[in-house]
Amino acid sequence: MTDLAAGLEQTLRRVVDPETGRDLIAMGMIYEARIAGTCAHVTMTTTTRGCPLTEMLRLGVEAALLAMAGIETAEVRLTWDPAWTPERMEPLSL
Repeated sequence: MTDLAAGLEQTLRRVVDPETGRDLIAMGMIYEARIAGTCAHVTMTTTTRGCPLTEMLRLGVEAALLAMAGIETAEVRLTWDPAWTPERMEPLSL
């Protein structure tokens, strides 16, 4: 994993789902994350299609990406295909 890719994961782990207190990667809500040049691309979902926090989470991911060194633009795409399920979540560590 490159430093930028590791930084991307670390950055996304700082965005927290306020309902669970867990980061979006641990929640399994990040479907794809990559960097092309100076643009970060993320495809994400929410736990339900009508989640009232959808835009807040999307904007949180976008702001986190734009705060990364070397990133000038961020594209955050929402999808609900495949639908999120609890099985996507990382196990809780003790």
